[in-house]
Amino acid sequence: MTIANKVKTRLNRSKQYVFARADFTDIAGYDQIGRVLKKLVDTGDLLRIGYGLYTKARVNRITGNLMPASPAGADGVLLEAIEKLGVSYKFDEFSQRSIDGDSLQVPASFQIITNNRFKRKIVVSNRAINAN
Repeated sequence: MTIANKVKTRLNRSKQYVFARADFTDIAGYDQIGRVLKKLVDTGDLLRIGYGLYTKARVNRITGNLMPASPAGADGVLLEAIEKLGVSYKFDEFSQRSIDGDSLQVPASFQIITNNRFKRKIVVSNRAINAN
């Protein structure tokens, strides 16, 4: 079985939607995994969302563009990526009120606040963290 097939098999069997390059170090070396992941991005199986971070992709039936395959959408992918990196985060006041049930107003998108030391840029569709 080739390295590409092993990576694809792991992606298909996984219930996660966000992957780091380090998740595949037991399969092959750093550079080889990088080449396989780049090919998967080029074929549309994955989306690159940040340095060394990828998410499963699917084609949007309406627009025909690639989008995250996660049922939680871009916000869910961002949260999963932050949790995978082990970064502490919180929601802004309005989002937190909606989550807690204290407000009936639902924000159009949840605002995620990370600590000041997290400088990594993560972009999923039109949602981003630290994209200044």
